[in-house]
Amino acid sequence: MEKNSGVPKHIAIIMDGNGRWATERRLPKIAGHRAGSKTVEVVMDAAREIGVEILTLYAFSTENWKRPKEEVEALFLLLEDYIDREAARLHKNNIRLSVIGRIRELPARLQDKIARTVAMTAGNTAFTLNIALNYGGRAEIVDAARALAVDVKAGRVNADDIDEASFSRYLYTKDLPDPDLMIRTSGEFRISNFLIWQVSYAEIYVTKKLWPDFGKEDLRKAVAEYQGRERRFGG
Repeated sequence: MEKNSGVPKHIAIIMDGNGRWATERRLPKIAGHRAGSKTVEVVMDAAREIGVEILTLYAFSTENWKRPKEEVEALFLLLEDYIDREAARLHKNNIRLSVIGRIRELPARLQDKIARTVAMTAGNTAFTLNIALNYGGRAEIVDAARALAVDVKAGRVNADDIDEASFSRYLYTKDLPDPDLMIRTSGEFRISNFLIWQVSYAEIYVTKKLWPDFGKEDLRKAVAEYQGRERRFGG
């Protein structure tokens, strides 16, 4: 049994509630997404201040393609704008940008901006901002299984040697530790196909706050609750 005496090294967040935030204010949904993009900056700065090393944000799921075309296109434009606006600041502050998901299916211009910013910040070591784009937990496991099957067929891996550790090396997050804490905003009690392998033993914190209203003190409250729990890891 392990006491959570310290700050979680890796926090993952399901940023939910942008649409409801906008609806409550009789605004178009994109206004909620714009407000949510500003919250990303606030929460990332707060995470760095309290000593978190990695922040993973669920920005666009494989299921989000089902949304109206105009909303999807607007989301991609917001993501481009965020990268254009923040790339230099990330690099200046020694922050590494990582992006996980089926990136090849995203618009070409967005792919290009992601690739350039990921390359520019690859050597940064102070903090990692990991964004899940066109991401699905089941899709990730399927992609990992396919890549592993190719290596088994080619003779690079012996099927009898496959275990959890070796399989993890085929996941999108192979260079990141599993999250210690997963936060979901908007009060929904489900993980929505997010990091379903990696959050097996993460502590889960749910708040009714909608993502655009989530701030520094909310993050501190989530971390404080994490620190008050005992992690049993099935023991």
